Formats: sequence, structure tokens, C-alpha cells
Amino acid sequence: MPKRDEIVGFLDGYLRVREWKDDSHNGLQVAGDETVTKVAFAVDACMEAFRRAADSGADMLIVHHGLFWSPFRPVSGILRERLLFLLSNSISLYAAHIPLDAHPEVGNNAQLMKLLGAEIREKFGVYHGVPIGYGGRLQDPMSAEDLAVMIGGELDSDVRTLMFGPQEVERVAVVSGGGAFATAEAVEKGYHVFVTGEVAHEAYHIAKEGGLNVIFAGHYATETTGLKALMNVVAERFDVDVEFIDVPTGL
Repeated sequence: MPKRDEIVGFLDGYLRVREWKDDSHNGLQVAGDETVTKVAFAVDACMEAFRRAADSGADMLIVHHGLFWSPFRPVSGILRERLLFLLSNSISLYAAHIPLDAHPEVGNNAQLMKLLGAEIREKFGVYHGVPIGYGGRLQDPMSAEDLAVMIGGELDSDVRTLMFGPQEVERVAVVSGGGAFATAEAVEKGYHVFVTGEVAHEAYHIAKEGGLNVIFAGHYATETTGLKALMNVVAERFDVDVEFIDVPTGL
């Protein structure tokens, strides 16, 4: 059975967690048992994910949205209850926010491009001065409407769209989760369609005036892809049981 610190050391290096400027305190956030028999994966560090991890026998949980962010919050209320549960069940919590969005292999955005069948041509989506998404071309041009339907089916998500661009699309950019900040960048770089997660009011007029199609595929849904890919890497490297805990928010 692998040691907790072996897995943490691998993840820190593989995801380059110390190299990213992020509001999330990435890396090991809560230390549980020193030995790991099962690793669970979930998008959010929420009580439902914690309880299901404990019920499944997991002693480590890897999440995209962890418990600790800047600025510091007092350990009280909901945060206190979550910490108490993890500590009383000896479950380690590891968080990888921007490092998982941006990773070139298992990252949410690399995996979204793979799901779209798109060839990555450039980095895209500047966040804190560094690109975390990708832009490229679909293998075969298709209608924006068909692309939206395909994404919704692959992610099991109710997509919303702004169809202000060309009917047939080829050039595509992606930033998972709350990536609508990159809408103007997608216009400036001449993309036909921008795929992101969470609906944002401010994207509407930018897309309309810029002639851009935007597909909002859900914050949660677009950020399951990287965790599932990372889960396979951890399982293969450490020969440990793994499980993805699906707690969809519908948002």
C-alpha cells in the first residue's frame, strides 16, 4: 500500500502545484492516515463527497475545489464541520485548482479539447498573467448547434448557448469552469466558438458584438474531465483502488 506522502509528492511534482499563482491553497490541505488503501476523487470539497468517500473506504480524497482559499477564513461554521469530519475519519484532502485546469495532459482544458476532437494549436485564456486554457481546430468543421449538442451529451450536462458567430465552426477555444473572463480574448483571436463552464452575464454583449458563439457547458461538468483523467494516472502509478464521486450541482 502506498504512503500518503508518496502520493502527495508525486502530485505536487506532476501537477507543478507550487508554480501557479492561485487563490486556492493547492496541495495537501488535510493530513489523514499515513497509508492509503483507496483514493477518491470529487470536484468539490463538500460534506456529501466526504461522507461518500468515507463510506467507500477511501482514506484520501483529491478535489478540484478545496477547503482553503485566500483570504484566510476562521475555522468555524461549515468549514469547522467539514474539517472535523475529515479528521475524525482520518481522510486526507488534496486540492488542485488551477494546476489541474492547466495541465497539458490530464488538465480539464486539455481533456475538453480531446473530448471535442480538437487539435491544440496554442495556449489560451490568460488568468493571473498565465494562459490556463487551449485553442485549436476541430478535426472536422461542424455546426455550432451540433457541437453544443455533442458536448452536452458527452458531459451529461444541460448546455446554454450564445449563437452570435458563424453557423459552421472550426476554430475553438476552451476554458473550463468560470472561464467566461476569456470571452473577449476569444473574440480578439478570431475563434468561431468558445466553450466554457459557468454562464456569465457580461459575456453576452461581448459575444454579440464580437460575432462569437459561446457554449456554457456547466461549471461542474467541465471540471470533471481532469479529475477522471488524473484518477487513471494515480491508479496506474500506485496500484491503488480509486473511485470518482459524482456530486453534480447542475451549475
